[in-house]
Amino acid sequence: MAEVDPSEVALLRLVAQRLAGPGEPDAAAAVRWLLAAQAQDLRGALLSTALRAPADGAADDPAGARPAPAPAGARLAGARSAPDLGGVRAALASGALVRSWPLRSTLHLVAAEDLGWLLALSTERQLRGAASRRAGLGIDEALVERARGVVVDALAGGRRLAREEVLALWEEAGVLGDGPDPGTGRGTGRVPQRGYHLLWTLSQTGTTCWGPLLPDRAGAGASDQQAIVLLDEWVPAPRRLEREEALGELARRYLASHGPASLADLVRWSGLTVREARAGLALARPHLEALTCGGTEMLLDPATPERLARCRDDARRTLLLPGFDEMVLGYADRSATVPAEHAAAVVPGGNGVFLGTVVTGGRAVATWRRTGRRTGRRTGPPVVATAFDGGDDGLAPAVAAEVARLGAALPT
Repeated sequence: MAEVDPSEVALLRLVAQRLAGPGEPDAAAAVRWLLAAQAQDLRGALLSTALRAPADGAADDPAGARPAPAPAGARLAGARSAPDLGGVRAALASGALVRSWPLRSTLHLVAAEDLGWLLALSTERQLRGAASRRAGLGIDEALVERARGVVVDALAGGRRLAREEVLALWEEAGVLGDGPDPGTGRGTGRVPQRGYHLLWTLSQTGTTCWGPLLPDRAGAGASDQQAIVLLDEWVPAPRRLEREEALGELARRYLASHGPASLADLVRWSGLTVREARAGLALARPHLEALTCGGTEMLLDPATPERLARCRDDARRTLLLPGFDEMVLGYADRSATVPAEHAAAVVPGGNGVFLGTVVTGGRAVATWRRTGRRTGRRTGPPVVATAFDGGDDGLAPAVAAEVARLGAALPT
């Protein structure tokens, strides 16, 4: 079993996650490859997905001209084309991608056909874990069913509603408060967070999911807000897997798309118990290759080392990743990409909000944020990068080049 150092692990992960080398052909394929992509920050999730599915699916000519199609092996080096946010929005509009809480009670983007079996693996445990919170919000099964009935009646037949529209219906029905006013029959107000928890519960139990992006207020295009839809209408043909098969599928696809990764990484990412993760890993192992890093066994897709060999220069280039990108969030031990001594800089205050990272050679070297501020008649830099060591480390030209490549895809 080969031993590699953390820097090699980081580069292998970049390739496995399709951030280096050729990307996936479209947004749905990119998310399907990852199995699930963390998406509590929707704008960041759109960019994370688009980074893995560039507009031409390959590399661009450094001069900016898009090349003619070439064999896959010939396209492994060079800078990526601009990320295709339109393709991600289209995948949401068509129902190829959906957003829900399939893992760790955290919002993720998933391919539509995968949501049902992922929920089946996690729902019972997630509901048990939320029991005390549910009680604290005054939610019992009768209230959940009242809320479900209101939503099903409102959405049946392919209708779509914004979150605030659903909350308004619940408020009118007395679901969000202490009950209807005897005089008016309307609700008496909202219990803070009850509406959010009910939305989570209905999605966790397979009644609803987040579907297409809603039109913006001007009606000129898509906003950054998703509609709530009925899951069985929006995803009429979900995959059905027996539990053992689902455990093996999850382990195989996570380790292929995120590997090299360890059993601990699999447990942390999936929310499975160690026992379940071991069972899945036993089924997945014949499809994977093993190596060690610091004495820890890690597994990966057997094709990943060869992919890296053909695009090592591309993997070493500078990338701007959104704050909740899978390259950082996808592991229990993130030190291969984010040096342990700088982890706090990526999550200031330990509040669970991850800043965007500047990654060079597979390693995070800085954080970044979008500015868009104006001073007089001059527009300031669209992105400000803060190096971990407080200096510039020559990052400015590479960051500027990446900002130019990302263009309007950068989240505001």
